Amino acid sequence: MALENKLNITDSTELARVEEKVSKKKALQLFESGHLSTLQAGTLSSLIEIHRYLFEEIYDFAGKIRTVNIAKGNFRFASVTYLNEALISIEKMPQSTFDEIVEKYVEMNVAHPFREGNGRAARIWLDLILCRELKMVVDWSKIDKEDYLLAMERSPVKDIEIKYLLKGALTDKINDREMYIKGIDHSYCYEGYTTYRTADLISG
Repeated sequence: MALENKLNITDSTELARVEEKVSKKKALQLFESGHLSTLQAGTLSSLIEIHRYLFEEIYDFAGKIRTVNIAKGNFRFASVTYLNEALISIEKMPQSTFDEIVEKYVEMNVAHPFREGNGRAARIWLDLILCRELKMVVDWSKIDKEDYLLAMERSPVKDIEIKYLLKGALTDKINDREMYIKGIDHSYCYEGYTTYRTADLISG
């Protein structure tokens, strides 16, 4: 059963394919238009805007804080009862050092503010903070999918693994278009979206 969507697609496989194609193109536009660089790093409003930009052509809930409880496997993300309170607290977390930035990212992942697309939006949000505060971004192609997923799964209890992975993949190529494109592809791969290469969608 596919999520309710603006395109009235009822097949979940077809929806995943269309969502990947449309949102990858939008992710590239977000970078190329310069819109991403105008956002205030580390704020909830910037994460909301990234999510809205990526998914507004597909979902009515794009850029809207979820009103339902969600879980992945055995892990339940923040309850909607406390979600808004949690998001306000996360926004106030410091972000001047690498450790602080990753800790903020981990907390935002636990909050999972949206119905769908949290990871993809949050990784762009993380890179925006790293770029603004440390003049670095993550080269996502250096981080193995299984390593990343396991580290993120364990991060609410122990964040040493995700810090180790992210620190080892930092690069100062903050304005490198190819790095960004490569990062989008790997970010989507973590979620199982591998049908399209972002580079192939530029003129498609």
